[in-house]
Amino acid sequence: MKAGRTPSAHGRRGRRFALIFTALLCTIATALSLNLPSLSGRVVDQANIVQPSTRNAIEQKLADLETKSGIQLVVATVPSLEGQEIEPYANELFRNWKLGEKTKNNGVLLLVAPNERRVRIEVGYGLEGTLTDALSKVIIANGMTPRFKAGDFGDGISRGVDDIITVLTTDASEWQQRPSLRLDNQQTADPMSWILVAALIALITLLIVSPGFRWFFLNVVLNILISSGRSGRSGGFSGGGSFSGGGGSSGGGGASGSW
Repeated sequence: MKAGRTPSAHGRRGRRFALIFTALLCTIATALSLNLPSLSGRVVDQANIVQPSTRNAIEQKLADLETKSGIQLVVATVPSLEGQEIEPYANELFRNWKLGEKTKNNGVLLLVAPNERRVRIEVGYGLEGTLTDALSKVIIANGMTPRFKAGDFGDGISRGVDDIITVLTTDASEWQQRPSLRLDNQQTADPMSWILVAALIALITLLIVSPGFRWFFLNVVLNILISSGRSGRSGGFSGGGSFSGGGGSSGGGGASGSW
């Protein structure tokens, strides 16, 4: 009997491995097939939701930030996330554009997808300790989504840019005095909620076809594969030679929101 059961057990394990391997290949293929926009400037408004005057003002702020601090903050709007969750899409776009300096990973991407009503702040490795996930969430909830709900995308993006720059360029004692950026409410949250979040994340990583699993897989396993897979298309980063990413990377730090 044992001899008869062994092939069946091996067969089940083999089929399970084949399914997992196939799912991983599909995830890689999906990531590599995304029609990502080129990095044509500090504001890439493919969704056409920012007025020219507002765009010019934002671009000047972003240029000043990079000149003074070396931090490369880029704003992008897209007409579609192509069926993806905004987290893996933003992370892939950040890596494709290689925002920030290669040695400092000091890039930030502010991504808005108006059709899906989603927004994300993607933070480079080197800035995760300053522009934390909690602060990114506050910026989105307090400064951006209320304006998006009112249909004023330009003002919402401009406010988000201002708040991001405030956090990145001032001492904590200064920006904590601003009501729009205070974390008092977040600090009083029930600790049990963090345990539930951690348990949920652990569970999601085991789900092969879920968006959460794809995000985890992209961030942890595809770090090198995606970068090398995009190397042949790196010529599109500069969008004309006047602007380009410096080689920085992100591991999924930041926050997302909806309205």
